[in-house]
Amino acid sequence: MANPISEQTKAEALKIAKGIQKPGQTKEQTKLISQGIEKGIAEYKKQQKAKARDADKQRKQELKAKQKADADNQPEPINEKEGSRITLYLPWGLLLMSWIAFGANHFANQ
Repeated sequence: MANPISEQTKAEALKIAKGIQKPGQTKEQTKLISQGIEKGIAEYKKQQKAKARDADKQRKQELKAKQKADADNQPEPINEKEGSRITLYLPWGLLLMSWIAFGANHFANQ
């Protein structure tokens, strides 16, 4: 896939090539130098984009790992129905058992 070189890059490369032009250098030679600079700029931009993509992938992987670790550290939610059922029947059950024990003790001593 050929990356088209922007007009701004071409103009910048030509400006640089003219800035380093030697006395007696032909326009063709300056044009070739300019094309080489264009390719260098395009290669540099391609490398920077690749670095940015890699950094973004790494950042996303770290974020996923952090979210997974946070999810693993979350306590399991307590089922409210089970918890409320126990807290509802436990006091009544203990009260009933104490009355049965009291009645058994009372009738046993008579």
